[in-house]
Amino acid sequence: MTAETAPVAHTSNAARNGVLIMLLGMLMFSLNDVMGKWLVSTYSVSQLMTIRSVAALIVLTPFFIKRGWRSLVQVDRPWLHALRSLLFAVDASAFYFAVAYMPLADTMTYWLAAPIYVAAASPLLLGEHVGWRRWTAILIGFAGVVIALEPSSESFSLPALIALVGSAAFAFALLLGRTLRSTPDTTLIFWQLSGALIFSLVGVGANPGGWAPMDMQAVLCLSLLGIVAMLAHILVSRSLKLADAATVVPLQYTLLFWAVVFGWIFFGDTPRWTVILGAALIIASGLFIFFREQQLKRRALSRNSES
Repeated sequence: MTAETAPVAHTSNAARNGVLIMLLGMLMFSLNDVMGKWLVSTYSVSQLMTIRSVAALIVLTPFFIKRGWRSLVQVDRPWLHALRSLLFAVDASAFYFAVAYMPLADTMTYWLAAPIYVAAASPLLLGEHVGWRRWTAILIGFAGVVIALEPSSESFSLPALIALVGSAAFAFALLLGRTLRSTPDTTLIFWQLSGALIFSLVGVGANPGGWAPMDMQAVLCLSLLGIVAMLAHILVSRSLKLADAATVVPLQYTLLFWAVVFGWIFFGDTPRWTVILGAALIIASGLFIFFREQQLKRRALSRNSES
């Protein structure tokens, strides 16, 4: 291998590894979803979130110590960090509540619409310009959400409405993440997990009778839920460092594939045709918005380099 081909080969290997790691991360997230749906049939969402958060915090404690506790707590714009943590706590709690009553594929369809909500809210909250092409994609994505919801007096059930609230909370948490992008990942994770723990403890305090007895096996299963989710986040972050976002981010839509497969295997769920059609529109819209944003970023970088 010559000196000229070595960097090319290295870049190619990094991109390939990034793709494989992202696919593994999505599989881990899907396993987390399956475990959550199984566990929430026995334990309350607050109990599940409490053990899940404590386990993740314990596992990550060495990294927090290395970072320094003061740097984790003393941050710029702490209220934004607190709001982001609250939104992620609402997002996770709503997901586990919804998935207890809805098929995995149905629930995941609502969360896949989060990038569409982000694109729609960006002009208002971040002052970003959104052209007619992306607005068209946003409207198509919203149409997909409506089709998946299958509006009727029966479809507006509490789990479906909770799923919509949770996916919206996830989208606004992503928006806040854009404004806090300079914050180290360790600090963001610490605030996110701490916020989830506080939120879940409030839920436990509001309904102490909902805390079910646990044996060691139950504690291990609930703890594993948090560890699997944490590993999935780490894999996704690592993937984005190895490969371009344009290469690996679209792979996140494999979550729907795993939701359909695991829902059928473990719970006997068969997705409705409206969910499949709505999910197709949401995915197409989300991919268009993502690639359009990437194209505009490249143009902006090109203009800046020429000037």
